[in-house]
Amino acid sequence: MEKEDKKEVKKEINLEDLKKKLEECQKQSKEYLAGWQRARADFLNYKKAEIGRTKEIIEFANSNLILEILPILDNFDLIEKELPTDLNNNEYIKGIFQVKTQLEDFLKNQGIEQINCLDNKFDPNFQEAVEEVETKNKEPGIVIEEIQKGYLMNGKVLRPAKVKISK
Repeated sequence: MEKEDKKEVKKEINLEDLKKKLEECQKQSKEYLAGWQRARADFLNYKKAEIGRTKEIIEFANSNLILEILPILDNFDLIEKELPTDLNNNEYIKGIFQVKTQLEDFLKNQGIEQINCLDNKFDPNFQEAVEEVETKNKEPGIVIEEIQKGYLMNGKVLRPAKVKISK
C-alpha cells in the first residue's frame, strides 16, 4: 500500500506541477497575444501614416513646375491690365487671352486656386505686405491693391499674394 500512496503523491505533485505550468503557459500566451496585437496596430497606424505622406508628396510633386508657370500667368494679367481699350475686340488679342483661359483651367485642374484678398483684412498667412498706403475712407489693415496674385495648392499656400494695405 505504501507504493500506491507514493504513486498517488507523485501523481498529485505532477498534477500540481502541470497546473502551474499550464497557468504559466496561458499567462505567457496572453502576453504574446497582447504584444502581437500592439505590433499589428502599430503597423496599421504606420501604414496609414505612410499612405498619407505619399499622398501629400504626390499632391505637391508638381509645385515647382507650377511655380515656374505662374510668372507666365502674371504676364498675361499685366498685358490684360495695360491693353489699350481699342484692342479689346481684336481677334488676335482674344486668341491670346484664350490661351490664358486654358492655362487657368489647367492650373485649376491641378488643384491651384487664386487667393482673393482685395478689400479684405490683411492676413499674413496668405499675403505679403509690400507697402502701406495712407487712406481716408478705409480702415487700417485692409488690402487696397494686389501687386502680385497669390495662389493656393490643395488648400496650402503655394505663393503668397503681394499687396498694398491701408494705413
